Amino acid sequence: FAAQRHVLTYMEDAVSQLLENREDISQYGIARFFTEYFNSVRQGTHILFREFSFVQATPHNRASFLRTFWRCFRTVGKNGGKYSNLLTAQEYHCLLQLLCPDFPVELTQKAARIVLMDDAMDCLMSFSDFLFAFQIQFYYSEFLESVAAIYQDLLAGKNPNTVIVPTSSSGQHRQRQPPNDCSPLDGVEASLFYQCLESLCDRSKYSCPPSALVKEMLSSAQRLTFYGFLMALAKDQGINRALGALPDKGDLFLDPAMDQELEKLVAQVSGLSISRPTSSSGDAANLPVRNSPRINSLWKPLHQRRKMDAESEGSNEETDSSEN
Repeated sequence: FAAQRHVLTYMEDAVSQLLENREDISQYGIARFFTEYFNSVRQGTHILFREFSFVQATPHNRASFLRTFWRCFRTVGKNGGKYSNLLTAQEYHCLLQLLCPDFPVELTQKAARIVLMDDAMDCLMSFSDFLFAFQIQFYYSEFLESVAAIYQDLLAGKNPNTVIVPTSSSGQHRQRQPPNDCSPLDGVEASLFYQCLESLCDRSKYSCPPSALVKEMLSSAQRLTFYGFLMALAKDQGINRALGALPDKGDLFLDPAMDQELEKLVAQVSGLSISRPTSSSGDAANLPVRNSPRINSLWKPLHQRRKMDAESEGSNEETDSSEN
């Protein structure tokens, strides 16, 4: 269970943060620190503003990052005019870097290639198209690297998959022979491609999409290309539900919990503006009532400090631009 849930990874990271912030933590206790750390892991907020090596370290971290990216930037595709929700790969990469400063541009470009296929990389993409392609590329990155190698072997007439014949006492291997007429334009035979993928999923130690869903997805295809396969993965809602990080495409711009929090924040700001005193009599009854914000924790994790610094820098940039 510990290995499956990557408990050691989180324990090592918690101890590392404990040592890095030991002066602050010593005032409030180690037990409180570990409680708050693992609560953040459970809630999926532990990946905010962390280094990429940590963000991609576990399947839970990857799913948390995908969910956070969607919740933070879903309004990119929800609001505005006809073209306001269309961004380039570089612009989406800038959004990713707001959550993970050292996020590699190569992953963003690979996700964009799934959407754009043969189009230029500076073409515009909708938020939903990029998000579902990015989900597949980011969460299953190691699996897709192996799939790309299998696909190239099949195109070259090689066989990446070896089948052990169960009736052979000598343990000899029988090779499945792929067709010799494969070409990049026609792709590869779908049934043979799936057999190789099934074998890969059985032996892979990395995350793979459910083989039953992949089989169902490929059942109606005779031949397919590599990027055609990736696009099919990105569009398949069954695989999206199995991964569990994002809602269905029809509900992509719905997040009642986040909307409720935003409405509360807007109401608080509006209330403070409306309730400003208009009389100079000094009557305390006319002053707006300001409740002190409830402090959940006196110790702020490292990623929360980075968030505060990033917000401070962002506000300074907006001020500078407005002055200009």
